[in-house]
Order: sequence, then C-alpha cells, then structure tokens
Amino acid sequence: METKKFGKDDLAEAAALIRAGEVVAFPTETVYGLGADATSAKAALKVFEAKHRPADNPLIVTVADPAMVARFATVTPDAAKLMAAFWPGPLTIILPILPVALSMVVTGGLQTAAFRMPASALTRALIAEAGVPIVGPSANISGKPSATRAEHVLHDFDGRIAGVLDDGPTTVGVESTVIDMTVQPPAILRPGKIGPAELAPVIGEVQSDHHHVGAKETPKAPGMKYKHYAPAAQVVVVDTPAQFPAAIDWAQASGQPFGVLACDDILTTVDPAVPTYTLGSDVTTATHALFAGLRWFDLHPTVTLILAQAFPADGLGAAYMNRLLKSAGNEHFSQD
Repeated sequence: METKKFGKDDLAEAAALIRAGEVVAFPTETVYGLGADATSAKAALKVFEAKHRPADNPLIVTVADPAMVARFATVTPDAAKLMAAFWPGPLTIILPILPVALSMVVTGGLQTAAFRMPASALTRALIAEAGVPIVGPSANISGKPSATRAEHVLHDFDGRIAGVLDDGPTTVGVESTVIDMTVQPPAILRPGKIGPAELAPVIGEVQSDHHHVGAKETPKAPGMKYKHYAPAAQVVVVDTPAQFPAAIDWAQASGQPFGVLACDDILTTVDPAVPTYTLGSDVTTATHALFAGLRWFDLHPTVTLILAQAFPADGLGAAYMNRLLKSAGNEHFSQD
C-alpha cells in the first residue's frame, strides 16, 4: 500500500483511516507509535502483523483525555491523582479493565490494560477526531530501535502501513514510564523520564519492579519479556569513560569494523576514521539521542560492533540504561 505522510492539516484524513481499521503512525514526546483503533481486534491485529510483534506482548491504549480511560477501565483514586499530576505526559498507567471493554488481542489476554495520554497535542487531536482510543506500541519492527522521527517510521514501514503523522523529532527519546496500579505498592515496570522521586510525593510508596517474566508468562507491560532496541551490529556497553581507550584498543585488535556511540568529550579522542554518533554532553542529551544513534549505525551496515557509553542508573539514567542494556543483550566491555 501507499504510506501517506500527514501533517497538522491532514488530521481528518488520518482519523478517517483509523476509523476504517487502518494503521497510522503518530508522534509523541517519547517515541513515535503505531496507531490503530483500540476497540477493534481486527485493527489491532494489523499492528501485530506490521511489527512482527509476539501476541502475548500487550499494547498500550493511547487516549485523548482521562475521561476516555473511564470507558474501558476502573480508574482508582491514586490513578486519578497520577493523571492529574502527569498527564498529558510520558507516564503509562496499568489499570484493571471493565468486563469485555477491550479485546484480549489488545491486552495480551490479561484483565489489565496500560493507558497513556501523550503530550503531543497533534496526536490527542487525532484521537479526538477519530473518536476512539488508539493502540500505541513504538513504531519499529519488534526488537529494533524505537523511532524518534517520522523518517525512522518510514524506514521500517513504508508500504506496510496507511500513513504517518509527522510532528518532527521527539523530545524525550525513550518510551514512557509504565506504572502498575493493580498492585500494592504500585510498581514501575518500565523506567522512563518520570521516576519514583516524582511519583512518590503524589501517591506514596512506589516500588521499582525487577520481576523476571518467564517463558510462559504474559508481561503486563511492553519491553519486559522480549529482546528490544537492538541494531544489526552487536552493542557493547562501556561502563565508564576511563575504559574507552582500552575498549577501542580491544575493538581494533578484534579486526571487526566498529563504531562509537558516546558523548562529545569521548568522541574527541577517537580516530576520525572510526564511525561515531554523538550522545551530546550528558545523560539528558544521551537519552534523547540513543535510539537515533542506534538507527544511524544500521545505515552503516559495515559496522558490526558498537561501543556505547553507559551512565549511572539513577534518575533519567535508569531509563537510558534500561534501553541500552536491552539493545546490548547485557554485554559489557571488560578489561579482563
């Protein structure tokens, strides 16, 4: 099919495609998502097919406003507090669904669903125009780096989805925080920009869940069970800036074509002949640039090894390291 590129003046056409059961990618402040009518199992299945997504990996339900959530789920008092404090924004909230309110295709067979109201006014307008919530998994082939620009979406899905609504590059760069409000204390299942330090003053104690999802277990949230965010090249995490000279020597001795994904202060020490992608100056710019950098190396297929900079796993660094370690399959450089 032809994949149309839409702008803010094309909302009616994009919304009509959603109502017709087609897939339209959409922008958020975190990453681009693949949108389809969340009330239609047939439409949701098209998203699974396009992404090559496992059937037990639930989809996030993206809404235009909190009132839309109440049509499908039980909104607890604490969940309402989170919506008031952080929506629209990069927080996804898992709630118990109402009987037969959503297809089990969307929920992965669970009686819970994850809801999010993105900061993108353009996407909220799209949902309101369509009149239905839309599923919103990241707009990438399952297992590959997420899309932070419309061009990334087209790289993966041109000719395979009906359209993409372009609102420029995303601002956060990694997916939303996912918090499970069906357990006590509430648990963060996927770290993001909003962490325990921001959540606890609103709802009290919050746990960071480290549960391992078993082979036969259905995850409550995306990103918990399957390999994610991996480019074609093997990513190796370099834990400290001081390790980079040794890591580069090791990569050169291995004979593999390699590249470096790191901040500017490290890249200034790298041989200009080595392909590099900048993460900027700190963990904030690095989080914003991470997926774009991983995708950039996919455009340089001769590179088979990527040395990637780590950051302390606290605050926003927890979200950055969660994605980086998944992209690397937890492979670290060791001088031993």
